[in-house]
Amino acid sequence: MEKMVPYGKLSKRKRREMDRKRRRTWNGLNPVTRSPENPKAYNRRKARSLEDDPDARFFV
Repeated sequence: MEKMVPYGKLSKRKRREMDRKRRRTWNGLNPVTRSPENPKAYNRRKARSLEDDPDARFFV
């Protein structure tokens, strides 16, 4: 049976090993909180795309 060694005194390799065992995956889920875009806000990308394509404003 292994002796209990404080985490801070473990070697870097042993700490990494223990950390890997404790970690879990998010299974493809991004943990960053996202909020929907504000529809009233000015969107520079949208305005620029209209500038680049002069035919985009006219429908035939």
